[in-house]
Amino acid sequence: VQLVESGGGSVQPGGSLRLSCVASGLPFSGVTMDWYRQSPGKECEFVATITGNSASTVYAGSVKGRFTITRANGKNTVYLQMNNLKIEDTAVYYCEVGYPADYKTSLNGCNSNRGRGTQVTGSS
Repeated sequence: VQLVESGGGSVQPGGSLRLSCVASGLPFSGVTMDWYRQSPGKECEFVATITGNSASTVYAGSVKGRFTITRANGKNTVYLQMNNLKIEDTAVYYCEVGYPADYKTSLNGCNSNRGRGTQVTGSS
């Protein structure tokens, strides 16, 4: 399984970014996909999840109403649209397989191996 995140950057509070994650090596339309994030000195934090058929999504309370998770199964890609960004959204963002566990690439959702994750920085 390979997951490649992209789309991060530096943005002023109130701005927007769209993150992408391209997956390979798994039956993409049959797996739930998650986004996680980790700030320096903090634990890995769940952000959002989406089922394989996009019928169900769940968000962390801290991002609900501002972030939207979607997916394009024909492109093996999951997205995270982030609007009204706040300074506290600053983190490295990771995508991960939610279910089934056989395809997971990390223990806690944040795979910090080289080349993984995309940095989002809120700066005024």
